[in-house]
Amino acid sequence: MFIDTHAHIFLPNFAGEADQIIDRAKAAGVDYLIVPGTDVATSIQAVELSEKYNCVYAAVGVHPHDTKDWNDSLVEKLEELAKNKKVVAIGEIGLDYYYDFSPREIQLQAFESQIKLALKLNLPIIVHNREANDDVMSLARKYKDSGLRAQFHCFAGSIHDARELIEMHHFISFPGNVTFKNADGIRKVLSRIALDNLLLETDAPFMTPVPHRGERNEPAYIKLAAEKIAEVHKLTVEDVGRSTSYNAHKLFDIGDGLKLSFTYQIGQSLYINVTNRCNADCIFCDRKGEAVVKGYSLKMKKSEEPDAEVYIKEIGDPKKFKEIVFCGYGEPTIRWDIVKKIAEHVKANGSKTRLNTDGHGNFINKRDITPELEGLIDTVSISLNSTDPYQYAKLMRVDPSMHAEMLDFAKKAKNFSHVVLSIVGLSEVDAEAAKKFVTEEVGVDFREREYF
Repeated sequence: MFIDTHAHIFLPNFAGEADQIIDRAKAAGVDYLIVPGTDVATSIQAVELSEKYNCVYAAVGVHPHDTKDWNDSLVEKLEELAKNKKVVAIGEIGLDYYYDFSPREIQLQAFESQIKLALKLNLPIIVHNREANDDVMSLARKYKDSGLRAQFHCFAGSIHDARELIEMHHFISFPGNVTFKNADGIRKVLSRIALDNLLLETDAPFMTPVPHRGERNEPAYIKLAAEKIAEVHKLTVEDVGRSTSYNAHKLFDIGDGLKLSFTYQIGQSLYINVTNRCNADCIFCDRKGEAVVKGYSLKMKKSEEPDAEVYIKEIGDPKKFKEIVFCGYGEPTIRWDIVKKIAEHVKANGSKTRLNTDGHGNFINKRDITPELEGLIDTVSISLNSTDPYQYAKLMRVDPSMHAEMLDFAKKAKNFSHVVLSIVGLSEVDAEAAKKFVTEEVGVDFREREYF
């Protein structure tokens, strides 16, 4: 269920206990763990652990604390270690200006040399950052078009930093510090990072979560961090485990792939994967990529699209769920007749419905479908994305005229259903201006969705 992406179980306070640590981790639902080295010697230990235990993978690298003796010959040693098939990353590497155990100029040299090694080997990196955010972000920007893939472990940056790194397709993780009483700032940042961009980690033996603070941390405690992440995001622990495990698979190639889901549960809601077809091609949508959301594969060909009866059978009793959401990686109104059949079943059996749409349903169906929402769709969530038609067209790769089409749909739909207009939280979109426009000019509710 869980993948602990960061556990230093080679350290002396774990000596002689590897078997027991692995057993306790498995009992706690940990399927795999990654052991990152901090210098050449511990990287060798990490590789040895990965060879001994099927569930253990290794990362090799020199931590900023240990770069004071850095020389470029170390790159060759790390490269040789990385030839082992169970080495999945270069790490733990980065910058630490809090302790300054190594001169900063040497830390920077070592960090960049190991980034280049990761690119050469087509491996991701695991990044340590303490009090060095400006330089870490500067290097991330320098390599943003290089194909570099990274985990920013024990994330210490701002919401803005997180968003920028996510737009570069990196991942972020938080250890047990998300459970600390004085960690409201960390949890605020966490709350703005979509689950699709998160990994789980313990950072064992450090960052022990509540209620075990003061004790040695270990991979078996990963569930405590997962529970706090679930609480912050108002999701289930199963949602967190499933999604973060897929993210680890995506970044580190650990674990199995996914099977197509026609329906998928997130929190207390059940989502209906209606279609992957869409009249738009949004720059932030992964419809043409892997089409995975929170650990569910929604990649579906037109020939695989089920009839309404298949969805209805999978739904079972709709009252088990808070709501049934017509969503997926496509535009549901392309299959409007199917949506209506399912919605009729759901409403007849006492549950609520929501339609997530780009607001082009009238254009797609060549008629005004908004009166047909009445009594079938409780909430219509429409992608506004921008108040500017030309920015909208650029983001969604449609003709600018579709902006007016979408707004017309929203204004008509509010006569028959509760309407929410939403934007994706991209740095170039003015969220405050969008909120004002939606609430004052369109007269409906507003929501900002995080980018993933």
